[in-house]
Amino acid sequence: MKLKNKRIAMFLENKYEDLEFWYPCIRMKEEGAKVEIIAPEKAEYKGKHGLPAKSDKSVEDANPSDYDALIIPGGYSPDLMRRHEKMVDFVKKMNEEKKNIAAICHAGWMLASANIIKGKKLTSFYSIKDDMINAGADWIDKEVVKDGNIITSRNPNDLPAFCSKIIETLASE
Repeated sequence: MKLKNKRIAMFLENKYEDLEFWYPCIRMKEEGAKVEIIAPEKAEYKGKHGLPAKSDKSVEDANPSDYDALIIPGGYSPDLMRRHEKMVDFVKKMNEEKKNIAAICHAGWMLASANIIKGKKLTSFYSIKDDMINAGADWIDKEVVKDGNIITSRNPNDLPAFCSKIIETLASE
């Protein structure tokens, strides 16, 4: 169990990419991490393909200082997440504390909204490449990119590399 005693926050909002939420959630738990699901409200949310997931707490009740990392799944949920100032502020605070932030697919939108990617190397789903570049990132088409405390991947096909990089990073701290 490489992640015993690690606490990971995972963001949740409607229209999340089912695999990009569940695969990292399960993998981190398999490695011994305590994963807490954080959303705008403590409620049930539906994935792009209809799979339900429940949050453990609202973002109002979550403290970024309590976590070693944040994982943000993609799908259309990041566009909904960034409409909640508290969720964007959570990302900013995690970055200020140099905590690990892992974003896959469209989750790059949350990093852009938090204004934390200027000068950073990262990747994302190709359709938001221009958004990432316009927010100041050095966009790279690669399955996983780590620059400082930020880990990014492009799509569900990258999940094995994405999760491995998160685990490797947290296990070495």
